[in-house]
Amino acid sequence: MKNSRLIPTEIIIERLQYENPWWVSKEIPLIYKNMLRRLYFDLFYPFVTEKEVRRAVVLMGPRRVGKTVMLFHCIDQLLADGVDAQKILFVGIDNPIYIQRSLEDILVLSQRAVGVKDLDGFYVFFDEIQYLKDWERHLKVLVDSYPNVKFIVSGSAAAALKWYSTESGAGRFTDFMLPPLTFQEFIHLKNKNHLVQQSVIQYDGESIAYWVAPNISEFNKEFLHYLNFGGYPEVVLSETIQKDMGRYVKNDIVDMVLLRDLPSLYGIKDVQELNRFFTYLAYNSGNEFSYETMSKEGAIQKETLKRYLEYLESAFLIKVLNKVDINAKRLKRITRFKVYLTNPSLRTALFSPVKEKDKELGNLVETAILSQWMHRENLDLTYARWKEGRLEGEVDLVLLDDKMFKPKWGVEIKWSNRYFNSPWELKSLITFCKSNQLKSTIVTTIDMSGTKIHEGINFTFLPASVYAYNIGDYTLKTKTTAY
Repeated sequence: MKNSRLIPTEIIIERLQYENPWWVSKEIPLIYKNMLRRLYFDLFYPFVTEKEVRRAVVLMGPRRVGKTVMLFHCIDQLLADGVDAQKILFVGIDNPIYIQRSLEDILVLSQRAVGVKDLDGFYVFFDEIQYLKDWERHLKVLVDSYPNVKFIVSGSAAAALKWYSTESGAGRFTDFMLPPLTFQEFIHLKNKNHLVQQSVIQYDGESIAYWVAPNISEFNKEFLHYLNFGGYPEVVLSETIQKDMGRYVKNDIVDMVLLRDLPSLYGIKDVQELNRFFTYLAYNSGNEFSYETMSKEGAIQKETLKRYLEYLESAFLIKVLNKVDINAKRLKRITRFKVYLTNPSLRTALFSPVKEKDKELGNLVETAILSQWMHRENLDLTYARWKEGRLEGEVDLVLLDDKMFKPKWGVEIKWSNRYFNSPWELKSLITFCKSNQLKSTIVTTIDMSGTKIHEGINFTFLPASVYAYNIGDYTLKTKTTAY
């Protein structure tokens, strides 16, 4: 395309002025100002204001988890902190008006639009950055060329952003992953914090601060709602969208990734095959798979299956969990593994909402609990399954110590109260704990709480909803401490 065919400069300047109303009003649009902030905001904002290190911040995440809203909330906070409104620039790169324009072109035009001599002290937000070809190369040049400007970019093609920011932005980019809503954030956004209160539980000989739900029946209603609709802020706050999850989530989130983002990134030719494969995984979220079974049932070659799994995981749609044996040792050859959706409400979007007594609910609860742990980076989560002669068993979730390669804990995820009064029935969990010298373990229930001791093992029983809430809370506290 020749330069004469470009959108006129004056039109782009008008668009930039429209996208940045705070240059005049000193306020972000009310639609964003009235939205509650995600709990992850307090973790992300320090990266925005960090200027000692010359790095761009890359906000990554699946579609519709609130990345654009997070950027506007950052702008709102910058204004509240006294930053000059005319030194804050927001550009939505997904607007076709910017096609054929480099990031530096847009930056120069923005300088003209706001009428300043230089960009020193500017905060520049580029939203949906993946729409610009070679964005990572352009951004790296800007970071080097404008040392006194802070660049913050976001994008939904998680796979592409992670790949390119790692490969091309070494030393210039800081990645921040914004995942789907945790159950804790779901409760926060719905203004239901009154349903929990701080308490203390005994675990492994220690007193641990823990959130409990005095009205567990009401709390479980919210948990069921979270399982069906809770992954996306817009869905949580809109009954209209909840009534048409298939159109909103499947068409706008799943299909965009499966039919556009991944094929364009990896050159996938048979997009319908990938779509069918993902639907198959979603329906069976939480089940164990093997390449042999998958290949037969899906009529897809094993090597293609492995690539699909890699692509879907990099796009933050699924999480693959590998297996350990009874002694928590990894298997040399990976033949079997579990696959989970990263967000339980994806299943609702593809099929239908689950009800309290549906048989699928157990797997969805397990998916939800694992999805809370997925917010933690570098956690060596596995599951245990073994068969040695007559001895066989399984433990749903095992965390390995990344230094000692021994299990820190094992958790049995149940949507049942059955084992509360009969912990001896949890034979697999007992065997695993004994084999690995674990003195304490957690078992989830529907609504029963308490501690039981059997064969020298302390069983802490917690409602699945309460356990899920506390994982989210613990993750945020851990991240805050780390930063």
